[in-house]
Amino acid sequence: MTVPAEAMPTGDDDEVDYRFTLANERTFLAWVRTALGLLAGGVAVHTVVQPSRLGGFAGPIATACLLLALVVAVGAFLHWRRIRAAMRAGEPLPGTALVPLLSAGVALIAALACFAMLLS
Repeated sequence: MTVPAEAMPTGDDDEVDYRFTLANERTFLAWVRTALGLLAGGVAVHTVVQPSRLGGFAGPIATACLLLALVVAVGAFLHWRRIRAAMRAGEPLPGTALVPLLSAGVALIAALACFAMLLS
């Protein structure tokens, strides 16, 4: 993906168009909200769900949520920084591994939850 011409620094002030900077920040905040949701879900499973209710799977489900929250939060920052650097340099925007990682992680958590519900 290439950087739009409007986003590239003009040479006068070496600043990227503020609209693209703000869009990058909004994307970062969306990833952070996702990480916070996973964090809340992990804490909720750990503290609210009775261990017998999920047939011993409460620990692995909570751990998977918390680890995925950590990975998404750190990955969001790294992705935001790489995008900002690419826009300032006028280079193509780098991709992210967060989307497939988040999809796989949520699918794993859902599979664990479904399996636990079937066994209980």
